[in-house]
Amino acid sequence: MVEQSRTRTGRWKLLLLMLVFAAPVVLSYFTYYVIRPEGRTNFGTLINPQRAMPEQALVTALDGSTRRLGELKGQWLLVSVAPGACDATCRNNLYLQRQIRESLGREKDRLDWIWLVSDAQALPSDIRAGLAQASVLRMDGADIAGWLQPEDGHALAEHLYLVDPMGHWMMRMPADLDAKGAAKARRDIERLLRASSSWDRAGREELQ
Repeated sequence: MVEQSRTRTGRWKLLLLMLVFAAPVVLSYFTYYVIRPEGRTNFGTLINPQRAMPEQALVTALDGSTRRLGELKGQWLLVSVAPGACDATCRNNLYLQRQIRESLGREKDRLDWIWLVSDAQALPSDIRAGLAQASVLRMDGADIAGWLQPEDGHALAEHLYLVDPMGHWMMRMPADLDAKGAAKARRDIERLLRASSSWDRAGREELQ
């Protein structure tokens, strides 16, 4: 009986400890999703339920090194998806990803710019110089499609996708963004960064 009582007590202590660590995360999302001023609308579509990244899926960097997708957890991610040939839509999304991130000022280090290349095609040489601040990662197209999804009637490559530091895809920006749309997307991201400021910092150390 004494041993059983100790086991139950230990389990309760562990549960309480987990709740203490999770509380700031839960509170920030509650603030963003529930306690919102009247009249505020999101530009991006909130994903409900959020979809966890396939952490074990492999991604390959341009230098040929391979790692697991789950290693990207711990930062907000602004993601685009496109084949390596990178058509006009792809180039526009890459440009807007860079602009959105740079416009965050001091907060930009909390957001990583990610391009998931969905095939093995070579990247056009004329865009490589502009990708210095991006993480360009090849990932199996089926793995991408099993995680991220476009709006009905659209393709994966037409959207930008926002992933939180815990690895959850939680927002999809409208297709075919222009400069005005990018400004609205930035405002959504700024709100989320403010709501998560109590527990999220630049870098991946705390959530690894």
